[in-house]
Amino acid sequence: MTTISRHFFGDSEQTVFSISIVENMKEDYGLFVWPCSIVLAEYVWQQRPRFSGGNVVELGAGTCLPGLIAAKVGSNVTLTDDANRLEVLENMRTVCELNKLKCEVLGLTWGVWDASIFSLHPKIILGADVLYDARAFDDLFATVTFLLQSNPGSVFITTYHNRSGHHLIEFLLVKWGLKCVKLLDGFSLLPSDKAARLSGNIQLAEIVLSHEQIEETSSSGAR
Repeated sequence: MTTISRHFFGDSEQTVFSISIVENMKEDYGLFVWPCSIVLAEYVWQQRPRFSGGNVVELGAGTCLPGLIAAKVGSNVTLTDDANRLEVLENMRTVCELNKLKCEVLGLTWGVWDASIFSLHPKIILGADVLYDARAFDDLFATVTFLLQSNPGSVFITTYHNRSGHHLIEFLLVKWGLKCVKLLDGFSLLPSDKAARLSGNIQLAEIVLSHEQIEETSSSGAR
């Protein structure tokens, strides 16, 4: 069953714009707007001066609400999801057309080094609820680390459900030479009307290369 949901963004006094999303929960979990996407999209909206004019890549974008907000506030956006999930990629194109937004849609499978990943040059990498399947964590962090190394000064901003504490995330950050420079309670970002409709323990993290990784990357590039 296909439905269209509308998501509103604005200040305390009025709505500035809305985004329409085509959802189909019965078909694929990538075709549903999850709470982490709503939190990350709100963060993009609140940080909109930071996004204006920059290159943004959304990983595991699904219904791509955060990426669409980035496009709406002036980013050059590439929306990505698993290259094998053709129905999700097609839904992305449909949603972009529905909202009259120009975004590139790209099949990108985490941990696979094909031409698609080498074409990306993001200033900001977005990922909403991409930390849900522990079996995919290493592939995800391998992809994120490559993009951060290839684009000095870039940052990975992700929202996730804190299901089992931060210990696993902290372990993966150390393993891949990354560090968290900002960690926020997702609900602290939301207007009261949006927060009332969501549940869970959602965290927002900004992740960058550690100093050791930056030095190692610089040394490799100088050879």
